[in-house]
Amino acid sequence: MKPFVPKFVWFDGKIIKDEDANVPVMTHAIHYGTSVFEGLRGYWNSKNLYIFRLNDHIKRFRNSGKVYSISLRFTDKEITNAIISLCKKNNVKESCYIRPFYFVGKHGINLHVTEKTPTHAAVVMFPFGELFNKNGIKAGVSSWRRINDISTPPLAKMGGNYLNSILATQESKRNGYDEAILLDHLGNISEAPGENIFIIRDEKLLTPPPSSSALEGITKDSVIKIAKDLGYQTIEREIPRTEIYFSDEVFLTGTAAEITPVISIDGKTVGDGKVGKITGRIRTIYSDITMGKNKKYSKWITPVY
Repeated sequence: MKPFVPKFVWFDGKIIKDEDANVPVMTHAIHYGTSVFEGLRGYWNSKNLYIFRLNDHIKRFRNSGKVYSISLRFTDKEITNAIISLCKKNNVKESCYIRPFYFVGKHGINLHVTEKTPTHAAVVMFPFGELFNKNGIKAGVSSWRRINDISTPPLAKMGGNYLNSILATQESKRNGYDEAILLDHLGNISEAPGENIFIIRDEKLLTPPPSSSALEGITKDSVIKIAKDLGYQTIEREIPRTEIYFSDEVFLTGTAAEITPVISIDGKTVGDGKVGKITGRIRTIYSDITMGKNKKYSKWITPVY
């Protein structure tokens, strides 16, 4: 079966054809990166399309803009309804990626953005499968440092922030790795360009805190709760670079990456070089949840049809 072709987008309160969603070249976000976005997944289980943690994503969506005084001129319910309605309009019946975003419109070259500055909001979607190899990826620590709260707030999910991620990704690909790992300004483990990171030592999960410039990931939060229910402790603390080489298991989490095992770092094998036991257990439960097969976590999924 061919992937669906999304013919419609949601733009400023209306569902319109993709080719009709146009913005002027003087749009402020094009010049300065003044955009806010979220990434959600819709999972098709042959009967229904389930959107994972929809309300939690929309909450973070609005909070990110507050940092920069960029206004989202629609209610949370309006954005939620827009996403569901757009899925229906595009007749989505396969797993997909959903991207809501809002951005500063025509504001000249003035850097004084306020709550009254004109903004636009949109939602797009497209077919999406696995981002990385499910059997594990090879990562390398980047020479680029992760942005920090002292200069560019990393907890706000802003378009401009990802220039930092692009540099790290380019470097990792040049060096023959599948993904990068970024350190914070103190040299501790922060996150990957688009994912949070977990390491496992002695059956305990360790993950960097927001003070290490790690995004407050929704998939990360999901993993912590799943791990707790499985009887595993998660400790959020600073992780020195060297400690990652002592890991029994390492995995990345994110909307696009889901739960991705890391089997080597800087050419050093992690564990036995295969998907770890704990990583595998958590990933299986996560997959069941997204497909509507785990009633215990049913509050995390929103049916479209």
